[in-house]
This record gives sequence, structure tokens and C-alpha cells, in this order.
Amino acid sequence: MRFNFLELRRVLILVGIICLLFLSTPAFAAERVVLKYGIFRESLSVEELSTFAQTGELSGSLRVNLALVRQDPKAIRQYLTKPVKASPVFLDRVLNSQIGNIILDQISQVISTPSQRANRQALRAALVLSANQDGQVSLIEIIKNYPTNEVEVDGDRLQGAYRQLRRLQTNLQDLFGL
Repeated sequence: MRFNFLELRRVLILVGIICLLFLSTPAFAAERVVLKYGIFRESLSVEELSTFAQTGELSGSLRVNLALVRQDPKAIRQYLTKPVKASPVFLDRVLNSQIGNIILDQISQVISTPSQRANRQALRAALVLSANQDGQVSLIEIIKNYPTNEVEVDGDRLQGAYRQLRRLQTNLQDLFGL
């Protein structure tokens, strides 16, 4: 009986978070991205990064900054857009477990709040909301759905964040036979 109550509680919390996120104003989504490469920091709009991810079209400042830090725009775009399948309900279960906290901590070394506080909670919300939209998650979706005004992204570690998403997908498949 206790197990069923805990499961019901988790599902109700997930539904509440999703409803809150869907019914909320756009202020709960990231508007600015601080893209960090070593000592370089570039602030750009989420829309600008999203346009690059969707079309491959680089803004002038993004083109210059990627050239300065010697990053291949095609590789960056691939890590931003390549989706990982994830059911929002099962994703919520995994992210509220010990292994989920480890994965959240690892991904939050790449995608984080400017204050470095509440990274797990913000990332968990962005992941679940992203999965809820289409049953899959990509890094650009996480950035777009991040529940703070500004999100920091460590560009040098995007590949690692993508690998963590792939591990998360594998964990979901192993745990729940998806």
C-alpha cells in the first residue's frame, strides 16, 4: 500500500509541475544563454541559439566566438539537436532516484543556473517538460525549457552532456523495458 501511495504522489507531483509549466507565462523559460568556452563568455538569446540549432545559420557574434574558441559549428549543432527518447513519466521516476541525481549533477556541470543553486530542480523540470512535448529530449530543448531567465552552458562539455542524456535513455530502457 505504501508503494502505491508513493507512486501516486510522484505522478501527481509530475502532473502538477507539468500543468504549472504549461499554464505559466514565458517568464519561466530561459531567455538568455551564457555560452562559456574557457575564459570566453558570450551572452546570446535562446532564440539565436535555437535558430542556429534548427537551421545551422550562425549569427555574427556566434560565428566569431566559435571561431575564436576553435569549435566546429556542425559538431555543436549535432550535440544540441540530436534527440534522446524519454517518456516523461518514466523520466520523472528515474530523475527522482539516486542514479537520476547523479545524472542531473553531471549534466548540471554543463547546463546550470547562473547562481549555481537549485541546478537539479531546474534541470529536472527542463528535462521533464522537454520529454512531455514530444517523448524525446535534446540539449536545445532543455535550454529552451530551463525555468530561469538565464542559463549557463559550458560549450566545451556539450558532448559530455549529450553522452549523459544517452546514458539516461539507456537507464530508462534497462529499468522499465522501454
